Amino acid sequence: MTTVFQPSPDMPPPASQTGVVHWVQSNLFNSLSNGLLTLIGLGILFALVPPLFNWFILDAVFQGTAEICRQGQGACWAFVDAQIKLFLLGPYPIELVWRPIIAAGLLFGLFFATARHYLNTRQAVAAWMVLPLPIYWLIGGGLGLEVVDTSEWGGLLLTLVLAVAGILASLPIGVLLALGRTSNTKFIKGFCVCVIELIRGVPLVTILFMATIMLPLFLPDGVEVGILYRVQFGIILFSSAYIAEVVRGGLQGVSTGQSEAAVALGLNSWQTTAFIILPQALKIVIPPLIGRCIALLKDTSLVVVVGLLDFLGIAKAASQDAEWLGFDAEAFVFCAFVYWVLCFSLSRYGRSLEKRGQTSHD
Repeated sequence: MTTVFQPSPDMPPPASQTGVVHWVQSNLFNSLSNGLLTLIGLGILFALVPPLFNWFILDAVFQGTAEICRQGQGACWAFVDAQIKLFLLGPYPIELVWRPIIAAGLLFGLFFATARHYLNTRQAVAAWMVLPLPIYWLIGGGLGLEVVDTSEWGGLLLTLVLAVAGILASLPIGVLLALGRTSNTKFIKGFCVCVIELIRGVPLVTILFMATIMLPLFLPDGVEVGILYRVQFGIILFSSAYIAEVVRGGLQGVSTGQSEAAVALGLNSWQTTAFIILPQALKIVIPPLIGRCIALLKDTSLVVVVGLLDFLGIAKAASQDAEWLGFDAEAFVFCAFVYWVLCFSLSRYGRSLEKRGQTSHD
């Protein structure tokens, strides 16, 4: 009787099947076509990376005047340094910059505490719902602080205000619209369907124009709402409609056995939805919800068409300064980097939520 030797699963693989060389052979040169594509890709990288590295770092000017930058061959990061206050805060009064700095500290501090799970779910939700109040008070003033008109808000400050308030308001509204669309009451369902489809049927730019031009026509005489708040209202409506469809997909992904089990336990329809169906649906749709939040952050750049100078708009305005003409590329590269950092942070936070809430929905 011949005995076949079976290697133990605890034994490490042979040296020939591990290491960088094996990975390169098995992933990059495992066939003739893959090998050719790898060589072409390496050729493109060698052609592009050195010049870009030189422009970004080696030949770049990090401090100095515009004339020094024009004499150089690389990027002019001195332009970004000279205009950094404009990039971050727009025309906000220089003597009051401590207020948006404190507001930014509250925002990023709460984001860090939430991402690191220093707060439980209820504490995090309550803190995020309350957060816009002190932020608007610090930036806008009132109640003991000097009032700063919204026309003086701009740059990254304006982008974050629009994005954070838009996300925090559109999430609960979107959930309610999704629940209304799946309701058995015809009036509620019909109303939610009309709202969602009407808003999703037009681009955000149209909604922004309607919020800035048409909305004041429906306000009572003597009632004025600043353009920033009207734009914020339009962004919230637009985002809520898309979030509603994302959440509706999650509701449809929950097994009917969950509701049947809840009924068997004696829960009514509202208790079943609030404690059984909705939590599972939200776990399912965490990736597309984070995607919608990222999209909303980037969509705030469209407010420039109605006269508000957000981060991207203020970058374009700063590059038109007579002293710094010709450095548009540096302004937009800086904007792209900041947007990437914000979007990547949201993406990683969403990934941590997925890992934390991974459960089976079968």
